[in-house]
Amino acid sequence: MSDVKKEEFDVRKYYGENCLLNNEDFIKKYQITDVGISNLQATENIKNLGLNQIKQSKPKRWYNYFFASLFSPFNSILLGISFILIYTDIILPERPSPANIIVIAVLILVSTLLEFVEEFRSNNAAQKLKELVETTTEVIRDGKKIKIPLKQVTVGDTVILSAGDMIPADIRIIESKDLYVGQSSITGESDAVRKLTNTDLKSIDDIEGITDLDTICFMGTNVISGSAKAVVIRTGDNTYFGKVAHTLTHGKPKTSFQKGIESISKLLIRFMIILIPIVFVLNAWKHDNILAFTFAVAIAITITPLLLPVILSSCLSKGAVRMSKKKTIVKKLDSIQNFGAMNILCTDKTGTLTEDKIVLEKYLNVYGNEDIRVLKHAFLNSYFQTGLKGSIDEAVINRALKNDLSNLVDEFKKIDEIPFDFSRRRLSVVVSNNNKKILITKGAVEEILNICTTIDYNHELMPITREIKDNIKNIANKLNEDGLRVVAVCQKKNIENINTFSVKDEAQMSLVGFIGFLDPPKESAKLAIEKLNTSGIRVIVLTGDNAAITKCICKKVNINTKRIVTGSQIDKLADNGVLHLLKTSNIFVKLSPIQKARIVRLLKESGNVVGYMGDGINDAPSLTNSDVGVSVDTAVDIAKETADIILLEKDLNVLLDGVTER
Repeated sequence: MSDVKKEEFDVRKYYGENCLLNNEDFIKKYQITDVGISNLQATENIKNLGLNQIKQSKPKRWYNYFFASLFSPFNSILLGISFILIYTDIILPERPSPANIIVIAVLILVSTLLEFVEEFRSNNAAQKLKELVETTTEVIRDGKKIKIPLKQVTVGDTVILSAGDMIPADIRIIESKDLYVGQSSITGESDAVRKLTNTDLKSIDDIEGITDLDTICFMGTNVISGSAKAVVIRTGDNTYFGKVAHTLTHGKPKTSFQKGIESISKLLIRFMIILIPIVFVLNAWKHDNILAFTFAVAIAITITPLLLPVILSSCLSKGAVRMSKKKTIVKKLDSIQNFGAMNILCTDKTGTLTEDKIVLEKYLNVYGNEDIRVLKHAFLNSYFQTGLKGSIDEAVINRALKNDLSNLVDEFKKIDEIPFDFSRRRLSVVVSNNNKKILITKGAVEEILNICTTIDYNHELMPITREIKDNIKNIANKLNEDGLRVVAVCQKKNIENINTFSVKDEAQMSLVGFIGFLDPPKESAKLAIEKLNTSGIRVIVLTGDNAAITKCICKKVNINTKRIVTGSQIDKLADNGVLHLLKTSNIFVKLSPIQKARIVRLLKESGNVVGYMGDGINDAPSLTNSDVGVSVDTAVDIAKETADIILLEKDLNVLLDGVTER
């Protein structure tokens, strides 16, 4: 049986029945309830099945480090020399002399122990630091929603998923709303895959690979958009990821630091191998062969840098511990050198240059006047949406509560939801009041205008004319220039005949108004950027926000705003054209995740050591592409898992402290 057929057979065997089962039949078969499993049952399952960990990803045991140290390139050469000396010093002479062998054995032992102790200790220190930012997931146990570490997830757990979450194990969807999952970590496909509650497959013969399993999500993938409730069916080594982990564990490409060390080591070993016969030949004509060979071996020993690995691992581990005191946690020791050698830092604007404490400042109607109706609509949208609640939603809810709008929660009932995604850049909820349904959508101004055909002013509808549209854009631009982030709000009525809502229903809507958020620049950002520039680190801003608001913030923190490049400009250019823009521009706006990742890749390929600082779902590709990915402990799961370094505060000064400490 070929490898392909073996994989097909395994996929059908492991997942076919669970995928094809009708949702009601699946729930009935496995006796799934709304209260989830009990903590007692979870403990019993973990005892029987083990923790939710992949064997290959578990921490190495002490003997793994010991044998790796014993058979290092330098020690391997010395071991080879020892075997030669056994013949020349023990077997061949009339009077055996084990002195040379003992000396080399002692050197090997000391070198091995020193390297082993430092390597083992440094990796333990890194592991403990990594545990400080352990990824969690939300499950239902004993009827309560709780967050637990991924390794504590077990078979039978009911998992709650929303945008940005990592899939903690292999799961079967039992409830979903516009759920799209990124499976590139195991399939290589960049496009998000839609997952359903009930499969579209007709029979098990339709399953040719994991991409066909539309009701199953796999460990190691992540939620791009939408929300879901799912039941864990396989954990740890029993997951698809666990079964084929040996084919996926290629590791990251070697860093320039690792390549440099390997190059030096190979050069020294080659030099030693060449030197031994030369020294032997030069001495053999006036000394006996045994003495000449012994002298050549002694010379080889003196030039072998036994303690080089020890010095490196010791410095890196101590550096990681010292950086932790500066609120910088190193997940991967090899990233420390790149962190210190970084000459370009790509960063988002929100939370890094700004306070990330967004406050809703304005709620305006379509003519730019304050209107409480706009705040009411925004509040209903933010309160009832169940996806990843961001700072914008929290700011809307806080402002509404201050304006005594909490009674709206009792007046309205949620009917449905169309979750946010990065292509639409908007989010919708459907609510009802007195049996009348209303679809309320909020999102980026351009995207909202594209789906609106009328404006709603004082409960009167008017067609959007060219003049009205230009006036709306002028209001939004003016708010942007004042440093406010603008979100548009629209609605749609007379939808009683629709029972299941989808993206296609976001059409022919009525614009209600705008909400404006203020996220002021950090007082420390300006000084931090000046220090980074002084340290030889160029700061490039990559953001999804528009040009006006980004320019306002960047001016205040002293970043050159002379030339601002948009994502649409990037798409029109070949790589050489983008590289030319990167030489003269420090601000790139309206970028998609793919465009961010492309910029990071091009900077890296052009010879720079590139750091990327991000904390969102859309930052994962850029974190992977960079030489050193930097995130924060409050980041979404996928960003924390992808990053090499975690900051305990999202502040450029913390990053600066880490860079200077390296």
